[in-house]
Amino acid sequence: MTEITNEIIPCGAGGTPVEVPYVTLTNAAGNTVRLSALGAGIRGVTVPDSEERMADVALGYAGADSYFMDGPCMGKTAGRYANRIGAGKLTVDGRQYQLAVNCGPHHLHGGPMGFQNRVWKLENYTDNSVTFSLVSPDGDENYPGTVKVILTYTWTDDNRLILDFEAETDAPTVINLTNHTYWNLSGHAAGNVLDHTLRLSCSRVLEADETLLPTGRLTDVKGTPMDFTAAHTLGERIKADFAPLRHGKGYDHCWAVDGYDGRGTVCHVAELKDSASGRVLNIYSNQPGVQLYTGNWLTDSPQGKDGADYQDYDAVALECQDFPDAPNRPEFPSTLLSPGQEYKRTIIYEFTTEK
Repeated sequence: MTEITNEIIPCGAGGTPVEVPYVTLTNAAGNTVRLSALGAGIRGVTVPDSEERMADVALGYAGADSYFMDGPCMGKTAGRYANRIGAGKLTVDGRQYQLAVNCGPHHLHGGPMGFQNRVWKLENYTDNSVTFSLVSPDGDENYPGTVKVILTYTWTDDNRLILDFEAETDAPTVINLTNHTYWNLSGHAAGNVLDHTLRLSCSRVLEADETLLPTGRLTDVKGTPMDFTAAHTLGERIKADFAPLRHGKGYDHCWAVDGYDGRGTVCHVAELKDSASGRVLNIYSNQPGVQLYTGNWLTDSPQGKDGADYQDYDAVALECQDFPDAPNRPEFPSTLLSPGQEYKRTIIYEFTTEK
């Protein structure tokens, strides 16, 4: 079942009032996903624990207007290029572009007015899916080419939330799209997630400098706090005397997915478990990387849903994506999109329980 509502919230220059569609998808089991056209984002996912008790496991804000220009990028679709581009320097088809520098010395998530801060168009919907679209014109945040993006969410009866991204362009450009939901499997207001266990299908991590920008090297995780090939709690090593963790105040790094083949095959990326509730989240994608971010800067976020006051480490984001700074790293899988080519990416969030 699909329910559509609308809310007027101040967005854009000068806080112009904009009508924002909201969509609630309810599957046959009565479990719900709430979506918003602002940032084509996830506002809530309510699923049962092992005792059939329901909880919303996605962080979100109390006020709809808090999602506009928020620092955490709460639940939203980041783009035109998710994650970092070094110094905002971009070269496409031999021409250089200077992008906004909005995260220390680097460009992040497509700039201040990235896709996460746009009101997408509600294209259509069915009983279990909804499609949003966005047109990003040539020169948008100084990126070349007019790009049309389509994102379809599908909520299945077995609690799989499927995100299908598509894009096309009229001129060469770069693109990297991801979802930035923050998960707490005990419930969005349950406190820190440092006792959640994580397993990553990733034996290598992208080496990064002190500004969290990749150096171009992929390093073996074995014997380091970055090794999640076997399950570990998020808090077990987060305070280790290890330079990458010091630089990020926790985990904020991109891992290379072992099953990535460059041919669009969807493979397992991550398994997140909460022993207290018995909830399990498995994530699948056809993208080469996953950014693990342990909510290291959530304190002082806008007021959360249900009166929640979110603090650092109260949630974890697992962002399936192409590699950060790939446009400047020819050794990384290319993120170039040319006219006539199709960009197709998939992310699947699968919710189950175990005793």
